[in-house]
Amino acid sequence: MKNLIKIIFNKQEKDEKKEIPKYEEPADFEKAITAAGFGKFNVFLIFVSIPMTWMSQFETSTMSYVFPAAQCDLSLSLGNKGMLNAITYAGAICSGFTWGILMDNMGRRKLMIIGFLLDGIFTMLSSFSQSFTFLMIMKFLGGFIMNGPFAGMTAYLSEIHSQKFRSRVPLLLGFWNSLAAIYLPLLASFIMPLDFKLVIAESLVFYPWSLYLILNSLPAIFGGLIFLLLPESPKYLMTAGRNDEALKVFQRIYSINTGNPVETYPIKTLVEEKVTQVSSSFSFREGLDQIRPLFRAPYLKNLVLVCFLQVFLIMGQNTLRLWTPQLFQSINDYKVYNNGSSSNLCEMLKYIQPPKNSSECVVNTNNMEVYYNSMIVSGTTACFYILAGTLIGVLGQNRFLVLVSFFAGSFASAIYFSSNGEMATFLIALYSGLSSLGTNGSFIVVVNLFPTTLRTMAVSLGMMFSRTASMSGNIVFPYLLQMGCAPPFLFSACALFGGCIMAMFLPKRNENFI
Repeated sequence: MKNLIKIIFNKQEKDEKKEIPKYEEPADFEKAITAAGFGKFNVFLIFVSIPMTWMSQFETSTMSYVFPAAQCDLSLSLGNKGMLNAITYAGAICSGFTWGILMDNMGRRKLMIIGFLLDGIFTMLSSFSQSFTFLMIMKFLGGFIMNGPFAGMTAYLSEIHSQKFRSRVPLLLGFWNSLAAIYLPLLASFIMPLDFKLVIAESLVFYPWSLYLILNSLPAIFGGLIFLLLPESPKYLMTAGRNDEALKVFQRIYSINTGNPVETYPIKTLVEEKVTQVSSSFSFREGLDQIRPLFRAPYLKNLVLVCFLQVFLIMGQNTLRLWTPQLFQSINDYKVYNNGSSSNLCEMLKYIQPPKNSSECVVNTNNMEVYYNSMIVSGTTACFYILAGTLIGVLGQNRFLVLVSFFAGSFASAIYFSSNGEMATFLIALYSGLSSLGTNGSFIVVVNLFPTTLRTMAVSLGMMFSRTASMSGNIVFPYLLQMGCAPPFLFSACALFGGCIMAMFLPKRNENFI
């Protein structure tokens, strides 16, 4: 795994130690973080970011594997499933603006500790759902909390790396996401086939899918505890005028990376950056005043472009992605009820909901093929991320986004023509991998186009709009399925093609925004 990090970052740690210059004058952030090096601290941070990244993936994706098992216990219709997929995004939309202001004005660390722990608690509470309504409330609250820690972590990890590695951080996060997407069906393959029904109280029953949700709450709780050990973002501290604290963070990172005493850190003073007014009496109105430049020249044009880019790319990915296990479930059900025979995708998708003339709700627990296919899709995505660091270096971030979104849209539309389950799995894997690269690549754009004081707000706004689109897409998706076989896939394809067009108009990154 350490070699994989070196491949993505295209860097040998020992080389970094030889390139630390001496600075007599006060250093800016980029010089200070470069002097701190890339080493053990960065590798530790990258590894502990796994559970934090998984939190976001789990919050949006676990229900895809819960639906087949819980549809009888909670009386879930196809429309209910669409609403449960969408409600998480509704919660994220409601909190996006607030989280962005708080993160950019009160720092990353404290709020991420609170956010991760709360998300784990709400996920754990959702495991005790006995009705569709209670589950909806818990998923909404989980989505409400999720937006902040994810946006803050994206900014934090970017700000803890030098410019040489910064653009590759979102790609590594995407790789961790793909591992989470492998873990979810793998865990489901062990938990969901279990046959138990634990009656805790007259109106409280614990099912296998309840255990599945509890286990998926642990990474978020672990992430919150881990941040107790990590420092505040030094870039945020410098922006807030807290240079003494920032220098101590740089020294700590340097010492861990090199093994040298903190006193040998080559930088003794930091430049005074424009101070952001941050205090314990921080008001919401002050936050609004601070982010007002985001809605004026020269940032407004880039903000609009980034928001549309993420709307198209994330909607194109998340709408179909969250329904992929249900598509595989339908393919599997067709084979189970037709003596193992396969057919074209459109014929098999007729099994995506129980027959209307059936009075008994039956759950097919023979779903190993569903989990196996889901792991193939996620494994393909992970392989794509291994190559992404090299591709983005050769093509550049803008051209990279144009190409991956175009081919992702092409494969999404091609799924409709699948003649059997194997071909459908192959095309879904290619679509999923490329669209995931596009989504995570779009976060690089935000980091490169906006300064620190506006960065988390820009990320949050982009995510707020894109999650509005994802929510709408998941609500509409069941109705698209009822309209016919082609509309769901063409819908995702058109969204990705829209992202391709937006990527063509992206400006070059601003070297001053670090």
